[in-house]
Amino acid sequence: MTATAQKMKTMTMVAAINNALDLALARDPDVCIFGEDVGVMGGVFRATDGLQQKHGVERVFDTPLAEAAIVGMGIGMGLAGLKPIAEIQFAGFLYPALDQILSHLGRYRHRTRSRYHLPMVVRAPYGGGVHTPEQHADSPEAILAHTPGVKVVIPSTPGDAKGLLLAAIADPDPVFFFESIKLYRSTKEEVPEDYYTLPIGKARVVTQGDDVTVICYGGMVEVAQKAAEAARNAGIGVEIIDLRTLVPLDLDTVLASVEKTGRAVIVTEAPRTAGFHSEIAANIAEEAIDFLQAPIVRVTGFDAPYPPFTAIEDVYRPNPLRVAKAIKKVMSH
Repeated sequence: MTATAQKMKTMTMVAAINNALDLALARDPDVCIFGEDVGVMGGVFRATDGLQQKHGVERVFDTPLAEAAIVGMGIGMGLAGLKPIAEIQFAGFLYPALDQILSHLGRYRHRTRSRYHLPMVVRAPYGGGVHTPEQHADSPEAILAHTPGVKVVIPSTPGDAKGLLLAAIADPDPVFFFESIKLYRSTKEEVPEDYYTLPIGKARVVTQGDDVTVICYGGMVEVAQKAAEAARNAGIGVEIIDLRTLVPLDLDTVLASVEKTGRAVIVTEAPRTAGFHSEIAANIAEEAIDFLQAPIVRVTGFDAPYPPFTAIEDVYRPNPLRVAKAIKKVMSH
């Protein structure tokens, strides 16, 4: 059934994620969910609220505070034929699991010459905007995008979150699914109630424009939209591309937009050096240099740990004013 043919319901992003997980558990007995506080508590953001009570402790269960063990156990479960969904409480807690991720998670299809797949989803809230403590607002997506064999999905709307999460669960290969903390409850929209999927690897054109392309994903999409509104008031047409998926990257949609506008601004909240924004910029420079009318401009976080708690976060995290200044810069070149 297509999404447009279904009955709709207004959902926040966290409600849409909960709904997707509920549907996946009901649809496939091999699906199981585990992580820190996902069972009895229902997750720190309540993304798994009620799922243990509905589907049982054998399919939705709590783990110790041990990220390497969580990912490692999921690898074994996936190879044994289950479809594990591991929640890492915050993306900044992934680092103890990097050995499992870099050495094992993405390699099994290659190791076995495609005789074995590893259908595993690793969910994690990421990014800032709500004044969290240290390591609770990190954006480590570039580390994962640099890891061969895994996919990286970062939705920006409730409807995309549900459809892409269900697609990730159905995918035969490991998928990292990052959820913007800022967007969990700050946005609502009509979402199909029943099961549906969206294609992994297809970007979304959020707004049409002829003057400048703004490329972003996750929590930066709403920031770009506010900057684009200000630009439109100044007579500048902004085309916003929401990547939705970093790996695989929908480069065709990005290049088509840049070839039309001749200008590109890339917005992410990760640190500047070696971030995924650099990969996007390099691809544009390699494939669309003849169309560019101005240098590519990046709006990012800074090369420092994400600031905990304080209002300094509002300076570190890209905001509409910084994006608007970048748009003005490429337009004035």
